[in-house]
Amino acid sequence: MQEKNISANNFEQCQKCSLCETVCPVMANNPDYGGPKRSGPDGERYRLKNGIFFDDSLKYCLNCKRCEVACPSGVRIADLIQQARIDFNKKSPKLRDMMLASTDQMGPLASTFAPIVNFSLGLGPVKSVLDATIGIDRHRTMPKYASKTFVHWFKKNAAAAQDGFKKHISYFHGCYANYNYPQLAKDFVAVMNAFGYGVHLMDGERCCGVAKIANGMIPAATRDAKINMGAFRKSIAEGRDIVTVSTTCTMTLLEEYPELLKVDNDDVKNHVSLVEQFLYKAIASGEVKPVWKEGWKARAAYHCPCHQERLGLGIFTTELLKMIPGMELTELESNCCGIAGTYGFKKENYAVSQKIGKPLFDDIKAAAPEFVACECETCKWQIEMSTGVPVKNPVSILAEALDLEKTSELNRP
Repeated sequence: MQEKNISANNFEQCQKCSLCETVCPVMANNPDYGGPKRSGPDGERYRLKNGIFFDDSLKYCLNCKRCEVACPSGVRIADLIQQARIDFNKKSPKLRDMMLASTDQMGPLASTFAPIVNFSLGLGPVKSVLDATIGIDRHRTMPKYASKTFVHWFKKNAAAAQDGFKKHISYFHGCYANYNYPQLAKDFVAVMNAFGYGVHLMDGERCCGVAKIANGMIPAATRDAKINMGAFRKSIAEGRDIVTVSTTCTMTLLEEYPELLKVDNDDVKNHVSLVEQFLYKAIASGEVKPVWKEGWKARAAYHCPCHQERLGLGIFTTELLKMIPGMELTELESNCCGIAGTYGFKKENYAVSQKIGKPLFDDIKAAAPEFVACECETCKWQIEMSTGVPVKNPVSILAEALDLEKTSELNRP
């Protein structure tokens, strides 16, 4: 399929109201950053005249998209900033940045030696060396790797049973569920199977590319995007829509591919759903019916990730969780956690990252939940490291709260 050149260049719609600046978490914590209005629409007017007006301080933008949520005119401010970095930044990615962003390469290697990798990355001397040599902050808790990937488990334990279902979906599992926390993906399969959906993996799935985009690895991100779109189109042609779990992966697939990578997804995007959105609609319409465990109770606080707010999908998660008997849910104030994928791992960003997240950390401690519900894996890392409160993906909460056996009996004809 021929690619379309899709532009986010709607900066002339900016009213200069500065609402975007009131919600920017970086501007409030880093004086070196000019803010979304100056870096986005204001700066674009100059950059279009001459690239010498590109400002290296654009690297401080989290791409949290909170400015776009606030903008009354629908200006794609964050995309303007990211596009300027793509077009005008001539610096090559550092070794650290390539290592953090190349999950399809680093993941298999780290999983193969997971016990050694996990032990080593937890040692103070190793952290100090990484801090001094490649610039990964020594205070950052590194995510752990699983010895067996989700894909390995699925092919061995679950793939053969999926054809026995009447309804079918394809699962975009992403890097985190595959390499770091396969239990999330296992929970996804268990929940979807209980509701009568066969789960299928897509041949050739690659990383969504969000970390590559953030770290200036645009050719690699574009290559992966085209491979993913090919896999999605094959799935759709075979009658299976695509269901996702990670909000950032979902936003990248739906928004960043056409806007930043110029990879057309017009024929695909209406076939992609975040799992909470998918299941809420299925349950609310009566297409599927849940059976909840008797006596199950939990006290949780919900943190809506920034990219979830940008997609406007947080309401599906909260309404889905509220369906669970015994769920006491506190909806936290809208705040950025500050990690922004690989951003908060970098030595030069760590302090600002923690300052940005402090209002959220304080709100969580005040709410004193048993756990935080959140769809974003990097928010999970940041919250658990900074508060000590465990974070659960809503899919895993459903896997705990549902009587999976009785739900399966009710939904399989």
